[in-house]
Amino acid sequence: MKARDVMSAELPFTGMRTTSWVQRPWAGAAASVVSLALVTGAIYLFREAVPVLSLGVLYLFAVIPVAVLWGRVYAVVVAVASMLAFNFFFLPPKHTFRLEDTENWFALAVYLVTGIVVSELAARARHRAAEAEQREREEALLAELSIALLQGEQLTAGLDRIAEAAARVLGVERARLELTEAAPAVGEEVLALDVGARRVGTLLLPAGSEPDPSIRSRFLPALASLLAVAIDREELEREVLAAERLRLSDSIKTAILRAVSHDLRSPLTAIRVAAESLASPALRLSDADRRGQLDTVREESRRLDRLVANLLDISRLQTGAARPRRELVGVDELVGQALTELAREDPTVKIELPADIPFVEVDAVQVERVLVNLIENALRFSPVDENVIVRVTTSPTEAIVSVNDRGPGIEKRDLERIFEPFERVTDSDERRGTGLGLAIARGFAEANGGRIWAESSPGRGSTFMLAFPVAQAPVRAET
Repeated sequence: MKARDVMSAELPFTGMRTTSWVQRPWAGAAASVVSLALVTGAIYLFREAVPVLSLGVLYLFAVIPVAVLWGRVYAVVVAVASMLAFNFFFLPPKHTFRLEDTENWFALAVYLVTGIVVSELAARARHRAAEAEQREREEALLAELSIALLQGEQLTAGLDRIAEAAARVLGVERARLELTEAAPAVGEEVLALDVGARRVGTLLLPAGSEPDPSIRSRFLPALASLLAVAIDREELEREVLAAERLRLSDSIKTAILRAVSHDLRSPLTAIRVAAESLASPALRLSDADRRGQLDTVREESRRLDRLVANLLDISRLQTGAARPRRELVGVDELVGQALTELAREDPTVKIELPADIPFVEVDAVQVERVLVNLIENALRFSPVDENVIVRVTTSPTEAIVSVNDRGPGIEKRDLERIFEPFERVTDSDERRGTGLGLAIARGFAEANGGRIWAESSPGRGSTFMLAFPVAQAPVRAET
């Protein structure tokens, strides 16, 4: 039950068993004496106004509460004692247990039988009420446990609370619940929780506690069934997670194979051809041709390095291994580091910063990778004579970096699709790419608590927006 934490959200288990003065033997004896005395006093007060023989029925008011609260044994004793008191104090000859009138024997017998019958009926009603309350406690616990299971609470996190509630339902001082076949400690006895031939848990009670057999036979199988469902559900969840990991692993392997089949082969082929031409004694290359081949090797090497880094990044993101290490950093520093990582000071990249530089709390390395991918993507799709504008703005809650190009733009239907791995709007040779850059950008942005989206008008360029919550105390930029 996900704690599943009950369990991590706390279950209000309500199984209760009250132990009060009502259950103590001395209280029953004292109540019997007091009730008998009160009714005797009441009869004494009314003896002049009402025929005494008719007042004997008042002793039922002493029998009934004793029967309800303490059971039939006390009630029968009160019934017998009340008839003796009635005889002793009110029937002639008074202050003796003899009777002058034989009809009084019949009246006393009727009163006694009536008192015993009433006490039996009251005791049965009390027993049924107590049994109904007990069943209600059992059903309340089982219902709450069922709700917690349906809500996904973790079972292992709530064992102590389940054991405490089960102890109240069983009417014992304490209990300990184990989901295995546990050996009892000193002073403990074992109640097995079995579902068929399967042992799902062990309930350990204090030795000699002896819970009611009817409660045990009714409550423990139901509790065991719920525990079995919870255990099976958690096992299925683990299997689902394992299957999902395998699916992600398989998708990553497939993606890498797709990249190797084309995107990795292209730079490797270019590097190999350039290296062979430089090393071949049969070719006479001019200095310009040699420099061109060396530039090809450097450019394709950088492309290959970026491709491998992207593949590793997407693998980490899809497996949840890209946990950010956050620090307070200025947005201008992030933009500057991104341009430095691109290893270029392109005059077509224009930077626009506000007077007050916003600070954000992010993993600088990951966010720099986001900006590198966005700027590189903009440069790839922009005409050579058009500027790429990187603009930093702020709102009351966010720092926003926008990267604007003057490329062909993106259709509205593709604005979300381009952030999926290996999705490319165009496959033209001069705009090569693996389709990983934007997927990595979104993954790192969301991992750092940010968001990223695209806006575009076909034929008028695209703008990619990156936003992070603003940290406190912005610093004024130097002019």
